[in-house]
Amino acid sequence: MSNRAIRILVVGCGNMGASHAKAYHDFDDFEIVGLVARGDSKIKLNEVLNADYPLFNDYDEALRITSPDAVCISTYPDTHEEYAVKAFQCGAHVFIEKPLADTVIGAKRVVEAANQANKKLVVGYILRHHPSWIRFIEEGRKLGSPLIFRMNLNQQSQGYMWNVHRNLMKSLSPIVDCGVHYIDVMCQMTDAKPVSVSAIGARLTADIPDDNYNYGQLQLRFDDGSVGWYEAGWGPMMSQTAFFVKDVIGPNGSVSIVADEASKDGNSDSVESHTKTESIRVHHAAIDHDNKFVKNDEWINLTDEPDHQELCNREQLFFLDAIRHDLDLTKSMQDAVNSLVIALACDESVKTGHTINL
Repeated sequence: MSNRAIRILVVGCGNMGASHAKAYHDFDDFEIVGLVARGDSKIKLNEVLNADYPLFNDYDEALRITSPDAVCISTYPDTHEEYAVKAFQCGAHVFIEKPLADTVIGAKRVVEAANQANKKLVVGYILRHHPSWIRFIEEGRKLGSPLIFRMNLNQQSQGYMWNVHRNLMKSLSPIVDCGVHYIDVMCQMTDAKPVSVSAIGARLTADIPDDNYNYGQLQLRFDDGSVGWYEAGWGPMMSQTAFFVKDVIGPNGSVSIVADEASKDGNSDSVESHTKTESIRVHHAAIDHDNKFVKNDEWINLTDEPDHQELCNREQLFFLDAIRHDLDLTKSMQDAVNSLVIALACDESVKTGHTINL
């Protein structure tokens, strides 16, 4: 592709869609050719951006009229497969929010469509672009084998965010929608193969579909003996206590993300608190002949601590780089499928009460 601006269609204008649209709006390398949403969020987004981008209620119509070079999909997960495949069939590159689809077959179909069209597919794993999370994974890989992963993200949601969460739960559970992020982190820290999952869940409100649950916890086993758990709960009843745990333990010590400020002021449903790291604590397990630690804990405070918007900017710069320089995204696409396979197996475990072999 030439160095002319990439003409991009933004589909979904809520939280993430609005952040991605702001990145496109601010970067000269992108040109927004339309905003697509069923409600009035697209109108509000135009106002926020102080812009007059074409507005569409219908995705198919928007694709036909704008003929974009690329499409950004930030809609609810049950539309991801259909929208992505249609974009590839129209010859567009795709940036898509996680999860890649709401079924494994759907996710594989999206990847196949990207390959057939010879277009780029970037999935919105925002933590892959966060310097502190990149360092967290690097430090975790130094801890030896097996590893123990302890992670959660519980959100005491209310108001607008509870509306968002209820809508998300029409198609996916919290441990699938959020869990793919942290399963992806676990799989980046170990070269071991995931072998089985088990999970539990509970439905704490009548405001969601009968067959879904707003609290879940998964347990993941790897073939080298590594184990991990991840916990996610959404809703006004959730506890603010210990809502943010990001901890890895190995024979050589442990590494933890410490987010004291993110735990304050009742902001567990804030997108800022989900990516804010503040500092990384590295603990060394080595002891002397008196069983005393031979090295003090280290505190890593990185000066590059991007906020949520800056992380979205970096995601879109990566998308731009992938298009401009024809980056090979084979592994990242496969990683997105694999993390979804594991997360959906956890969902199956909750609903059947059985351990699922991978």
